[in-house]
Amino acid sequence: MTEKIRHVLGLSGGKDSSALAVYMRDRVPEMEYFFSDTGKELPETYDFLDRLEAFLGKPIVRLNMDRDSTKNRDFDHWLTPYGGLLPSSQVRWCTINLKIRPFEEYIGEDKAYHYIAIRADEQDRIGYKPPKISGLHNIEPKYPFKEDGITKADVYSILEESGVGMPDYYKWRTRSGCYFCFFQRKSEWVGLLEQHPDLFELAKAYEKPNPNAKTDELFTWCQGESLEELSRPERIEQIKANTEKAMTAKKAAKPNRTLLEILTDVHDDEDDEEPCLACHK
Repeated sequence: MTEKIRHVLGLSGGKDSSALAVYMRDRVPEMEYFFSDTGKELPETYDFLDRLEAFLGKPIVRLNMDRDSTKNRDFDHWLTPYGGLLPSSQVRWCTINLKIRPFEEYIGEDKAYHYIAIRADEQDRIGYKPPKISGLHNIEPKYPFKEDGITKADVYSILEESGVGMPDYYKWRTRSGCYFCFFQRKSEWVGLLEQHPDLFELAKAYEKPNPNAKTDELFTWCQGESLEELSRPERIEQIKANTEKAMTAKKAAKPNRTLLEILTDVHDDEDDEEPCLACHK
């Protein structure tokens, strides 16, 4: 008997993985789609996933979340055993516990091809490299965009031509992920404050003194700056002015580009640290 091989594609709520889902829908009809829900996603992300699900014609499995909310293994579930330590680029416990571990549990011991949305213009990036948590060697990564020469411009075209379009949060944010993701740039935090002040306040509530510190050190989302400090009117004005100045310069250098392309360049200049692939693709 031939061993059954599962075909799985993880969605982050971002443009690349969504475009890959659209691209692979008819190429691999048996594809399984999943989303590792942290419980702290933007409303725009959930709305976009519903739109994408309708296009794909099959459900997107939501990992971590249970109909019985007491069994959820979301962000708050994991924050307690870490003693309130907020994740950071140095300590990415959220990626391990909310993305990689649930994915490997979802696959189990099955043989699976894992389709990853790394584009042809990102040849230096790599995706999931098994084994991570389970120690099994049953998951093989696949890179259709790399193999077929699909670039960022093609991703935009795939989403627009399919009618799925772009997630609405791209009007002010150029990466997917939790609303309090530590990889957000300063201007994106300002965007969260203006677009979702309630979520900004919830994010701010997570910032608390480090109980193990001998000083007044805070657990903060932004290195060296609390959200209380960032939300002061004079600081917001400074961040906005810097972003507007950078966007004007980028537009002048290459005038025939979309606002999203310009904003992406500005954000990349502000912070070129690579985010977690499972959250931001």
